[in-house]
Amino acid sequence: MSKTLIPSTAPALKLDTHFVRGACPHDCPDTCALVTTVQEGVAIKVHGNPKHPATDGVLCTKVSRYTERTYHPERILQPLRRTGPKGSGQFEAVSWELALTTIADRLKSIANRGPGTSQAILPYSYAGTMGLVQGESMASRFFNRLGASQLERTICASAGGEGLIYTLGAKVGMRVEFFAESKLILIWGSNAIGSNLHFWRHVQTAKRNGAKVVCIDPRRTETAEKCHEHIALRPGTDSALAFALMHQLIAADCLDHDYIEKHTLGWDALRLRALEWHPERAAEVCGIPVSQITDLARDYGDAMRQGEPAAIRLNYGMQRVRGGANAVRAIACLPALIGAWKHRAGGLLLSSSNTHVFDRSALHRPDLRPDVPCRTINMSTIGDALLKPASSDYGPAIEALIVYNSNPVAVAPDSSKVVQGFAREDLFTVVLEHFQTDTADYADFILPATTQLEHWDIHTTYGHTDIVLNQPVIAPLGQAKSNTAIFRALAKHMGFTDTCFDDDDVTLCRAAFDSRVDFDFLLNQGFVSLPTPDAPYANGNFPTPSGRCEFFSPRLVQQGLDGLPDYVPNFEPANSNHHFPLAMISPPARNFLNSSFVNIKSLRDIEDEPHIEISEVDAAHRHIQTGDRVRVFNDRGHYHCKAKVSPRARLGVVNGLGVWWRKLGLNGTNVNELTSQSLTDLGHAPTFYDCAVEVEKFS
Repeated sequence: MSKTLIPSTAPALKLDTHFVRGACPHDCPDTCALVTTVQEGVAIKVHGNPKHPATDGVLCTKVSRYTERTYHPERILQPLRRTGPKGSGQFEAVSWELALTTIADRLKSIANRGPGTSQAILPYSYAGTMGLVQGESMASRFFNRLGASQLERTICASAGGEGLIYTLGAKVGMRVEFFAESKLILIWGSNAIGSNLHFWRHVQTAKRNGAKVVCIDPRRTETAEKCHEHIALRPGTDSALAFALMHQLIAADCLDHDYIEKHTLGWDALRLRALEWHPERAAEVCGIPVSQITDLARDYGDAMRQGEPAAIRLNYGMQRVRGGANAVRAIACLPALIGAWKHRAGGLLLSSSNTHVFDRSALHRPDLRPDVPCRTINMSTIGDALLKPASSDYGPAIEALIVYNSNPVAVAPDSSKVVQGFAREDLFTVVLEHFQTDTADYADFILPATTQLEHWDIHTTYGHTDIVLNQPVIAPLGQAKSNTAIFRALAKHMGFTDTCFDDDDVTLCRAAFDSRVDFDFLLNQGFVSLPTPDAPYANGNFPTPSGRCEFFSPRLVQQGLDGLPDYVPNFEPANSNHHFPLAMISPPARNFLNSSFVNIKSLRDIEDEPHIEISEVDAAHRHIQTGDRVRVFNDRGHYHCKAKVSPRARLGVVNGLGVWWRKLGLNGTNVNELTSQSLTDLGHAPTFYDCAVEVEKFS
């Protein structure tokens, strides 16, 4: 395949140079605005847009090296057809026409077999790009018109999102820039330095102005090291800590009674539940000193007494356990108890994504779907789904899988089952990709997709309130096509004549928003800031049915569920009496983003090699030293990697940093060999951090 490489030396100044505005496509709350320097048609540098306040010219290490991704020597630049066994990674180059014709013929043979048989076809995608256009616009139109099974996209954030929706009414919160004015900041379940860099800049400003910063996280992350205090609780015990804080606020009467009376629902019931959680009980459950609970409650209550803003930056790490949504609900109750929402620098932020109201129907066109019942398959249980036979309850077995913007063989839980499913010889698999990932190795066809520097897109955010436009910087390399172009071409080969498949990418960008967003202004500036109130919930007006912060949710009661948040213990509570006495969490390595960037050598060199972090005590008990090859295992499988004896791991917990490609593992696996397909209490999300294991030295 052809290769285009970045010049080894900077071109002379006389060459044509121009700058193109864009957006970072990756799954990160910062959604940075980019500026790419282009010389003679080659992108030579990507940097942050200094005119975008949220980006302020600063990028993370990963995205600042984005040209390495676009011009990577292993980039797939032409369609490939499998020639060897599934998983062997053996392919031959073919023409686009042959690939599209073969794929369309196979899909038509399934869909035309009879009523409902098109549900044997399944799309699988997530946040390989967060763009509204290259994500689920033309792709959704295609699968809706086809009548394929629908995918429940839950693999990252749906438990936390549901927790917010049933408490605050939507995925909303305080504006991120106002954390700079907070006097107490709780960073809960987030390694902000690695995954929310621009928020961390606001924390630094607050620290310089005298704020106290506390990190609540099982792992002693880079962020925890730079906070005033680190509370290293056990995975899955966050709601117990939240209830103990409530208990102490009640005991000390550090409550904003006026705010509670006017702007909350269900206080009397929540109060009774919180009073069950005295600090000693919570300390035992969480595995932390009682003093950390009482001191934190005192600091949080003092903020109210002194009229100072206290803010919580909640992130998704803590909701990847059985009780994840309940934990978010409990934590989201705290700001209302002390009236923190009255300050623009007080309250809570997990996600701001519902600030952006885009026209989903205009992009996805659900009206194209046949008027018949359609099943939905959860992406987090894809391992079981691919192995399930046809039945009257389930419907047809999955016969064809179209994967884009995702690498499920590496990132989906219980990956031994995922691999078994992808290895089925009767499963027809098409993968749209930049590289030959673990998933691409199992494809029948790999279709070369464009990177962010080669296509149009438009991005909302979940960490701030701006919309960012991405413009193509260079022409697509080789024979690469955008996701939208691929699905347009597939629609044509399927014989779909609906005019919506003629919409070009700029038309799709324009269709994403109504008249509140001036597209021409966006085109000119590259971003637009949506107006939002400084302190949106100072006087209540939450987007719940009651207009109040709902400690008690009547909507949950209508579903036969508890209307109050509760402590829901892990499916797999690790303890010394168990066959698998260690809890394992698998947060992303700092220089990877899920499985993206793993093949960028400069970033992989920083991460060194797949490893787990283990505490000194747990390592000594198992005669393990740094550098030893270890076997991490449970009933689902085993994963070989190197050990790193590290203070980042608390007693009883190992940190399996991910997500490495399986093919780079010592035994061809990664941490998801060990994680389960069990789902969370709300939101049908995966429980990656609810995982009990044992570790042994392996030679």
